[in-house]
Order: sequence, then structure tokens, then C-alpha cells
Amino acid sequence: MVDILHKIATKTQIDKVYDALATRQGVSAWWTTTVEGESEVGRSLTFRFYAGDKEIGAFEMKVLELDRNKRVSWQVAAGPQDWIGTKICFDLKQEGEYAVVLFKHEGWREASESMHHCSTKWAIFLMSLKAYLETGAGQPSPHDVKIDNWN
Repeated sequence: MVDILHKIATKTQIDKVYDALATRQGVSAWWTTTVEGESEVGRSLTFRFYAGDKEIGAFEMKVLELDRNKRVSWQVAAGPQDWIGTKICFDLKQEGEYAVVLFKHEGWREASESMHHCSTKWAIFLMSLKAYLETGAGQPSPHDVKIDNWN
């Protein structure tokens, strides 16, 4: 198994970071504008991605953990085959004036071309999260940076 790992830090209080990760409204401000479902442990969220009017991806995530100001984690229940069963974790900590996010998308079966794409996209979306927290404006899909012919 292989994992995608990233880190960001922002001059923000950790409760603001938690809300951006743990609520539909928060996630729609930096990852994708189309979020459905309930952000409650044991429930599911569906994240939809579009290019113009065409849906190019949908991911159903079971909410595993919502530990206020410490951790948010989801497990992929439906979506692309190489995502199913993987786990996405955001570990949070306050270090002085910085809120730190340690991101992990774990459990990939192999380092595929899809994983290369997703690793870069996660970095872009984490920068969108940072921008949202610092300026109030992220770049969620479909307004994100396009990196290749897949989006």
C-alpha cells in the first residue's frame, strides 16, 4: 500500500480549519462546490466534480471521525476503483499562531498514473484550503487549477 502525504500551515485558529474540513459549507469553499449528504460520523458525503456541464467524477465518503480541532477522516465507499476503500485523514494541531494540517490519503494499492494525478490535485486543493482560510476565497472545483488532460 502507498499513501499521499501533504502538509500546510496557515495563520488561522484551528477551529476555523476544522469547520472548513468538517462541514459541507466548509468543504464546498475549497474542494468542490457540489457536496451532498450529512457530515456526521457514520453518515456519507458525496463530492461531485464537473468540467462544464459534464460530471467527471463523484466520490462517496463515509465519515469515520469528526474529532473537533484534531481530526477529520473519511473512507471512500464509491467512486473510481482505485479510490474505493482508501482513507482520507486531516490531522490538525495548533503551533503558536499557525494551524497545521497533516493530510494523508492512505491505502492506495499501487502507485498508478491516477495516484500521480490525485497527488498533484490534492496539493492544489490544499492550497485552495489555505487560500480560503487566509483570504475567504478558495478555488474549489470547477474553479480549480487544471493540471492535465483528465480535467
